[in-house]
Amino acid sequence: MTSSDAPVKGYQLKDISPRAWQHPADRAATAALASVPYLDKVVRMLIQLGYERALRQASLGASVRLGEQQLPDVWSDHVFAYSTLDIASTPPLYVMQTPEPNAFAIGAKNPIVVVQSELLQLLDAPQRRAVFAHEAAHILADHQLYRTALLILLRLTAAARMPLPLMPVRTALLEWYRATELSCDRAAALVTRDPLAVCRTLMSITAGTMVDELDLDAFMTQSMDYAERGNGIERLTRLLLDLGLTHPLPVRRTRELMLWVRSGEFDRIVGGDYVKRDDPVSVRAESGEAVSFYSDRFKDAFRDAGETIGQGGQQLADWLRKAKDDIGS
Repeated sequence: MTSSDAPVKGYQLKDISPRAWQHPADRAATAALASVPYLDKVVRMLIQLGYERALRQASLGASVRLGEQQLPDVWSDHVFAYSTLDIASTPPLYVMQTPEPNAFAIGAKNPIVVVQSELLQLLDAPQRRAVFAHEAAHILADHQLYRTALLILLRLTAAARMPLPLMPVRTALLEWYRATELSCDRAAALVTRDPLAVCRTLMSITAGTMVDELDLDAFMTQSMDYAERGNGIERLTRLLLDLGLTHPLPVRRTRELMLWVRSGEFDRIVGGDYVKRDDPVSVRAESGEAVSFYSDRFKDAFRDAGETIGQGGQQLADWLRKAKDDIGS
């Protein structure tokens, strides 16, 4: 599918449930949040103390509200996402001048979406639709309470040293946030009906320059190389690096999305076969898939790392012996 095949007006995934596109990592991380002591209490306290209100006001005060009279094409791309996902109301959209290409939603009950100016400079219309669909999916999936709390904690970290008791909360929310990004990439592909547009969006944001000259096929190959090559130590290092980020690495997001597309799930949902919002939840089936994902992700990495260390043990011993001899001579 090409960008010119973007959905026509009226294409709608009627009553679709966020569970239809939920990534196993998202399902597992969401379940894991329930085991974090006092998490909900801390999150709601951050909201009640006025941090959310201050964050919202800071964003509103440094941005321009878009609409039918203000960048109407961009506003139309934004509205399109909510119509396609069958979301009753469209949140306000603001653009803020900043050199970082990003977009985010603020607000647990009444969200607003903020798009940063550099994003609009980099992306064409199909890619803008992918970004707005991604944010709409977060809102439909009711991610906003935890997402807003994480934004507050990240701002607190940047402004001052975070109190030690909040660090585990921040870590848990970061792991969950990264997992939700994988789900919402899938939703963006469904809204645009063009998974490659989502991949191109990730490539453009990652490069940040000369996007018209970038080769998507080369980037797709890079994503497969990143995920599949390397010894255990390299894979473990990538895992530990991932744990410190707000978003999964772009090449990983690309690979995860395309694996899902190739599984047939994308075509099935576009064809109208998907979970509805009122459908019963099979907790056992969904939790089993999620546990399997995390088990493979962590256990394989550490096991392979141990095998790599064992294989290199003699070389390491020889190197240490030589270093000792050099020092003694």
